Amino acid sequence: MAQASPFSLIDQLFDRVTSTFQPPAWLVSELQHRGVLLINHVLMQEPEAMARLARQKGRVASVQWRLFDIKLIITPAGLIDLAEPGANSDLHLAVTESSPTSLVQAVVAGEKPPVRIEGDVQFAAEINWIVDHVRWDLEEDLARVVGDGPAHTVVQAVKNLARGLKDFVTRFPATSIVRDKDGL
Repeated sequence: MAQASPFSLIDQLFDRVTSTFQPPAWLVSELQHRGVLLINHVLMQEPEAMARLARQKGRVASVQWRLFDIKLIITPAGLIDLAEPGANSDLHLAVTESSPTSLVQAVVAGEKPPVRIEGDVQFAAEINWIVDHVRWDLEEDLARVVGDGPAHTVVQAVKNLARGLKDFVTRFPATSIVRDKDGL
């Protein structure tokens, strides 16, 4: 008897939860605002990224995965903000991988998730450059709060955890199934 992998069970649970539970609008708004603040914090540490985005000021990018959708507008300062709800998108990025576990596996493995891109090619190229070249220096930010030594220790522990997670997910692909002795 064929048995689904543990990852397919996680996908099924995620599907059930997202189909029955819709977060309140205020929670979605707060999470989106916090995400924008984090992205802007990272962008402010990379002047080249801000310069590239400043050239795209006023443009709107829509990012979608399953039911989750966010529209972001580029500010004149080269940062991002939430676009008005009815704003037309210059660029639409839709993550085509619907399985959350497969998506996490791809990200943990250092791969970009599959994305369908529609809209302005130059704007898409700038976004791609930022995704490829901008990284959050978590250790530096954490060191400002707790000091260099503890920050280094925490970041090393997180890296070890991530390495272990990466090893685990690469050994058990999300699409794998266990077959019985008859091959079924």
